[in-house]
Amino acid sequence: MRVLGIDPGLRNTGFGIIDINENKPSYVTSGIIATQSNENLPLRLKSILNGIRDIVNDNKPDIVSIEKVFFNVNPKSTLLLGQARGVCIAACVLHELEVFEYTALQVKQSVVGYGHASKEQVSKMVKCLLNLNGEPKKDAADALALAIAHTHYAKTCQIFNMFSVKKGRLID
Repeated sequence: MRVLGIDPGLRNTGFGIIDINENKPSYVTSGIIATQSNENLPLRLKSILNGIRDIVNDNKPDIVSIEKVFFNVNPKSTLLLGQARGVCIAACVLHELEVFEYTALQVKQSVVGYGHASKEQVSKMVKCLLNLNGEPKKDAADALALAIAHTHYAKTCQIFNMFSVKKGRLID
């Protein structure tokens, strides 16, 4: 299974792709889609859309894991981030990809084991889990962490779905 992780942002949208073979993640590629702050909003969103489209076309992921954003201190920033996130989701859905959403807390809990871990801790764990020579750039590390987190949650769901719940008890 190939997982595309996306850390949406209007300035930099991080992406990371991993393959899962026998429950072990392996690094495929990662990077950022950068937009020019002097361009108007529609052109910046178009850059993100085209970037995600190209990544999907070139790497053929099976599923997508994207960060779910609740709100920021600055409402304008939250709105802009939401628009970038929406463009990423739309680009993936247009390619018939299933999109899973995770909060930053869920990703940190899954990858580091602590929901309030620092970005540096997440980056170090991504490097360790994917056996990378160096730490990936900030936005790319977050995107790789999203991909890794999805594999952890998917594995948990598979294990849980092997059981049925009947009268408050788990049974085979």
